[in-house]
Amino acid sequence: MDDRFIRMKALVGEEAMRKLADSRVIVFGIGGVGSYALEALVRSGIGAVDAVDCDVVSESNINRQIIALSSTVGLHKCDVARERMLDISPDLKFRAHPIRYGADTAETIDLGEYDYVIDAIDTVTAKLLLIERAKAVGTPIISAMGTGNKLDPTALKVADIYSTSTCPLARIMRKELKKRGVESLKVVYSDEEPIVPDVTGEVPPEGRRSIPASAAFVPSAAGMILAAEVVKDLIK
Repeated sequence: MDDRFIRMKALVGEEAMRKLADSRVIVFGIGGVGSYALEALVRSGIGAVDAVDCDVVSESNINRQIIALSSTVGLHKCDVARERMLDISPDLKFRAHPIRYGADTAETIDLGEYDYVIDAIDTVTAKLLLIERAKAVGTPIISAMGTGNKLDPTALKVADIYSTSTCPLARIMRKELKKRGVESLKVVYSDEEPIVPDVTGEVPPEGRRSIPASAAFVPSAAGMILAAEVVKDLIK
């Protein structure tokens, strides 16, 4: 085995590492949460990953996205992620989907191909669509709830969506998923009361009414937890 994963092998064993190497995981949204989840998966020995994101790196991403550097501003996130992930693991099978996930693009991705789906999308409509489609084909999915307007990474928890509290996004998701007959969903959420932010002056992207404030350590911690849950589920 490649020495780059030798410490992980010492922790979980050879059979588990084979499972990870044979697994394909898709990450929807490679921003503050998803970029850390993606990198943690690759550094853990996952053999194949897909990244879904239509955006380019902006200067305001630098405080919280692992792929955002002064040198990558203006570049497509999927292109930056590809280069970085292959630098970490040259044998990685990486596929990029530079699209905005929604009703008009969902058919381009067959969720049945994957061993796990990570939802790090930040719009409710797209999250609901992705969750419904993953559930329909039986592919495990874990979903990130809101990490904006939060300052305490130790308030992050893993739970079923119907056991969450405090998080405004989780409240909306509970209501909408119940309407759709989705009985369970593993999520990472924060029970920290949201901080009321100052206006950033940024223009919200399509599907968003406002842009939340964000620290370096809450989205990244959520991304790491997402990746940890995926790895644990794949090897158990």
